[in-house]
Amino acid sequence: MLKGISPVISPELLSVLCRMGHGDEIVLADAHFPGETFNGLVLRADGIRIPELLEGILPLFELDAYVDAPLIMMAAVKGDKLDPEVEKAYLKPIRKHAPKLAKIQRIDRFAFYDRAKAAFAIVMTGELAKYGNIILKKGVTPC
Repeated sequence: MLKGISPVISPELLSVLCRMGHGDEIVLADAHFPGETFNGLVLRADGIRIPELLEGILPLFELDAYVDAPLIMMAAVKGDKLDPEVEKAYLKPIRKHAPKLAKIQRIDRFAFYDRAKAAFAIVMTGELAKYGNIILKKGVTPC
C-alpha cells in the first residue's frame, strides 16, 4: 500500500496511468462494455464504480487542457434516454479535481467504439449504469 493513492487503484492501473503520454486516452467502461473486443490492454476493476475510480485517478492524472473535450461519454441511441444522475455522479469528482475541465462531450456509440479501439487501455469496472462509459484524455503534468 502506498500513501496518498486510493485503494481502488490497482498496481496494474497505476502502471498504465504512469506509462500513458500526453493525448493518450483511457476508457473507464461499465460492466456491459465489450472491452476485450476493442482493445488488447484491458484491466479489471470488478466491483468498483466509476465515480470511485474517478476519485482515485484524477488526483494522479492531468486531463488534457489543449483539447475541447478531454472527457467523452457515449450519447444515447435513438429511443433510449440518459439517466442524468450518472453524469452528475461523474462530475462530482471531476469538478473537485479538474474544475476548469468539468464539461463532458457526448459522442455517437460507434464513434465511442472507435475511440475505445484507439485507446491506450480499457478498465472494465463494476459500473452497472447504462451509458456509464467515460473516456479520459491525458494531459501534460504541470511542473
